[in-house]
Amino acid sequence: MIREHFEFRQTIATILADDPRHIAAAKSGMLAARHEVERQIALDPYFSATFEPYTPKNPQRTVGRMARAAARAGVGPMAAVAGAIAWAGVEAMAGAGASFGLIDNGGDIALVSDREVTVGIYAGASPLSGSIAFLIPPQKEILGVCTSSATVGPSISFGVADAVTVFSPDVAVADAWATAICNRIRGDDTSVLDTLAGTDVRGVLAIIGDAVIRWGDLPRIVRAKVDERLITAGRPPARGT
Repeated sequence: MIREHFEFRQTIATILADDPRHIAAAKSGMLAARHEVERQIALDPYFSATFEPYTPKNPQRTVGRMARAAARAGVGPMAAVAGAIAWAGVEAMAGAGASFGLIDNGGDIALVSDREVTVGIYAGASPLSGSIAFLIPPQKEILGVCTSSATVGPSISFGVADAVTVFSPDVAVADAWATAICNRIRGDDTSVLDTLAGTDVRGVLAIIGDAVIRWGDLPRIVRAKVDERLITAGRPPARGT
């Protein structure tokens, strides 16, 4: 397996693949998506500034995905930017023939896989941090595994959770809802999870201190020792995240 670190401006990602051609495809896909987002921001700065749902006129593919996901989750479109860019990269990998490809864009993961994949859970100061992981079965279709935290990394959050991980086949939706849930969930208030019925969200795991909150269909969770050296560094703050 090839593991390659990739940085372009605020995008800081790790790419996993079996073939160098698929690494190149991932970079090309992410760069194209990022340039699309940058063009949108240049034309319409409000797109990157708002914390509220906002749909620009005639959005291109990635921008449209971000806006739709954010509208469903009730957050600003930039809350879905990392997931949407990772999604575009893995789509490019699959289009280049990859049966295995994973992009971790600062904790927001898109993957397609012909094998079981272990995804560790990092939750800052929580006693559970680095000690558990998801065992994700093979995925013929792209899956999003996106995490938001109020206590880890530079992204803006209005919550208290150490980690909220959301699973969805729509990677932008996973990213947007991870932010929305992290903003609102508390140990004694999980009402935000009641709003997930009928969405594309498959499952949620939230960690607040030593408390674990589960919703929906989650992969198997196992004990693990997460190597923090493999954690992809978070991105600088983005409006809506």
